[in-house]
Amino acid sequence: MERYTEYKVIRVSESGLATILLGASVLPMKKLEKELNKYARDGWQVVFETIERQRYLLFWTRESMIVTLGR
Repeated sequence: MERYTEYKVIRVSESGLATILLGASVLPMKKLEKELNKYARDGWQVVFETIERQRYLLFWTRESMIVTLGR
């Protein structure tokens, strides 16, 4: 098991506007890729990820990917 001395948690969420207009949306993969590549260049590695679904403006739900990075 790899040991890390530092951790960082990032969240990438669906667009709120698309959630309201379309009723559902998808996670922005290009944005997620860009964020992960930026942190990888600084030596961060993905340790764990999960999808979170939360209420958005009373009637809708929005998904977010929560990623834990370590180095």
